[in-house]
Amino acid sequence: MSSGSLPQCRPSLHISGDQLSVVRRHAEVDYPEECCGVLVGVRHDGVTRVTAVVETPNRSRARTGKRYEISPRDLLGAMLDARARGEDVVGYYHSHPDGRARPSDVDRGEAWRGVSYLIVAVREGTAGEIRSWRFAERSVDEEAIVSVGPEHTGCGETER
Repeated sequence: MSSGSLPQCRPSLHISGDQLSVVRRHAEVDYPEECCGVLVGVRHDGVTRVTAVVETPNRSRARTGKRYEISPRDLLGAMLDARARGEDVVGYYHSHPDGRARPSDVDRGEAWRGVSYLIVAVREGTAGEIRSWRFAERSVDEEAIVSVGPEHTGCGETER
């Protein structure tokens, strides 16, 4: 198997413990507002492998703790950096302050199809459950989160 390929697995998001810690910390710092950011990496046969977590400011003007927005400039910067490394934007993350780690109606209406959405629930300023979702044309499917080491390229490490 070449170093850039992944074995065929069930749909899943492979992400390191350090990267999950970045997401949790960002969610706690931005509480009670939603945090947001970009997931960079590679996709192959239903497996998304995150190689970088890019924190972005929440540019939502609503500031209700119920919305997030990544600026076009921040998103373009993440896309260009990813492509320079031969990778892609493979998903996004955001928090749900005092909510659940499930897609909201707003998430369902605004999500881009075919990418991963990592959602972290934050209760009273402390990050809790993290779940990942992939939106299709007519469905929203939860994908397994697989915690991996930095050099991991395949299936089968510990799920969270």
